[in-house]
Amino acid sequence: MLTRTKTFVLVLGLVIIVAAGVGLAQRPLGQALYERMAAGRVGRDATAALPDGLHVALCGTGSPLPSRDRAGACNVVIAGKHIFVVDSGEGGARNISLMGLPITRIEAVFITHFHSDHIDGLGQMMLLRWTGSDNTAPLPVYGTAEVTAVLGGFNAAFATDNGYRTAHHGVVVANPASAGATPHPFDLPASGKGDTTVVYDADGVRVTAIRVNHAPIADAVGYRFDYKGRSIVLSGDTAVSPAFDAAAKGADLMVHEALQPAMVKAITAGLDTKGATKTAQITRDIINAHSTPEVAADSARAAGVRQLVLSHLVPVLPSRFFYPAFLGDAKAHFSGSITVGEDGMLFSLPAGTREIRHSRLF
Repeated sequence: MLTRTKTFVLVLGLVIIVAAGVGLAQRPLGQALYERMAAGRVGRDATAALPDGLHVALCGTGSPLPSRDRAGACNVVIAGKHIFVVDSGEGGARNISLMGLPITRIEAVFITHFHSDHIDGLGQMMLLRWTGSDNTAPLPVYGTAEVTAVLGGFNAAFATDNGYRTAHHGVVVANPASAGATPHPFDLPASGKGDTTVVYDADGVRVTAIRVNHAPIADAVGYRFDYKGRSIVLSGDTAVSPAFDAAAKGADLMVHEALQPAMVKAITAGLDTKGATKTAQITRDIINAHSTPEVAADSARAAGVRQLVLSHLVPVLPSRFFYPAFLGDAKAHFSGSITVGEDGMLFSLPAGTREIRHSRLF
């Protein structure tokens, strides 16, 4: 009979042999597994299985506050075979690719306003939409009058890199004719005199820009998308905005920004304690320019939408444990479904139905 010592030595020897075998096999095994993974992921098109209708994918639910889990403000709207983006915050283009949405098929980007966190991912969006695509023209970007100057800066900043890529890969892969972005500025009616304008209307897809209250910015907008009897509204950054509520009437789904004042005040108190008074002033200033979850819920109720999705969340939420505290009394203000948005979520509104389906793309 084996003694305990001999048994231990035997088991230890077997462990060493197995470990050595795994170590020797790790390289070819890793290569084989990676090849299999790449074959399944590269070129994946998550839109192929979607029913005809209107869909919104959350490619960025974060804010200017750094978060490991949330990219900057970004939404993908899919109408039939058409793909659009609303806002292009940092990391949004990366998430679009991770979700398996074909970024080269983006037909236009709609910008709500020109705060940096809504546009600082445009460079990457322009690049990934350009290279390796069959596009023959630059990315169209819609926005209020400032869009022309903003895109002029982005195009100038990326011109050198565009030249490098065409020289490296050739004009078939990196066609200079489709590099960069083209501005499509639009004007809003005077405040209180309509507050909406149709900025895109083609192939059954209508996009309406809606003036919202994001003072001191005069021309901040939200957007409404209508397609085959289904509709989605996206608020952009806004405080209480009766014009947005009115334009959102009868929509199926509302994606609305949300800031929780009690949580932001806790950050402000911490900054004051640390002597970071200038940053603390910023956190004080932002409260009046945004909507609480309760205000977002009031907007959803006033518009008569069936589901509310909160996005562009302030402050950073470390985990889902904090969602009830973030929501506050929002559920008492709106009887429909309220979802705290997360990067990778997809909401589908099939044409000819009243359904709202919820899934994840990562």
